[in-house]
Amino acid sequence: MNHFTAILDYGVGNLKSVTNAMRYLGFDTRITSDPAELERADAIILPGVGAFPDAAEKLRVPGLDKTLLTQAEKKPILGICLGMQLLFDRGEEIRPCAGLGLVHGSVRRLETDRKLPHIGWNSLAFQNHSPLFRGLDDGVYVYFVHTFCGVADRESDVIARTEYGPSVVAAVSCGNVYGCQFHPEKSGETGLVILKNFGELNK
Repeated sequence: MNHFTAILDYGVGNLKSVTNAMRYLGFDTRITSDPAELERADAIILPGVGAFPDAAEKLRVPGLDKTLLTQAEKKPILGICLGMQLLFDRGEEIRPCAGLGLVHGSVRRLETDRKLPHIGWNSLAFQNHSPLFRGLDDGVYVYFVHTFCGVADRESDVIARTEYGPSVVAAVSCGNVYGCQFHPEKSGETGLVILKNFGELNK
């Protein structure tokens, strides 16, 4: 059996950098929008760049949202940036919009006096142990680009926070589902460790 990680292509993701990072780490990685390929994959990465409603629609129209809900019961899924936001119940960007509902909570505009979008390197404060951060020390730096952020209903789903004025949810985990508001594929050695940890979850 071929073992591979599927990177979901639904028209809004920065696929190349994520793919390059995973392949650099030695993982067989396939960019796909085929539900059958998602079914065969060991794990799925959901990247995302842009606005929540547009991305949610691009998942919903071809039925990829239903595929993700089914696969989340079977294998690890990692949402990155907007991909993490789509994991939540709903988003408030532009207009109220339903998300995947894999993590309970909503996606809201950052409440900060600082410049938006938040672009740059920030440190992580870990909470609620997660295999995603195995081998990393509290306080490592990762790269963010965002104006909106997830607000989790359950603090037990939050595995890392950062600060940009107030405390901001930086990563979540619920069952097989993981999300990083930051870009691990742009976060140097720290990001590579996180992607490697994710890639090894189902081994």
